[in-house]
Amino acid sequence: MNPETAIVRSPGARRMARHRDRRRKRLRCIMIELRETEIDVLVRRGWLHPDDRANLAAIRRALHVYLDEHLR
Repeated sequence: MNPETAIVRSPGARRMARHRDRRRKRLRCIMIELRETEIDVLVRRGWLHPDDRANLAAIRRALHVYLDEHLR
């Protein structure tokens, strides 16, 4: 596909595509609030590096590790 014929998707179309992809993978998107003390536990138990306390992607990965270990 060359740049002249590239399809530009609207933000709504991209959001719907992400929603459909999550549904296919049987995932749910939720928002949660974490206390600093909960982040402290992730660090203390080795699931989160101390330098990543403000890194949302790193916190998400640490929570996935926690959930995988405790819910499977």
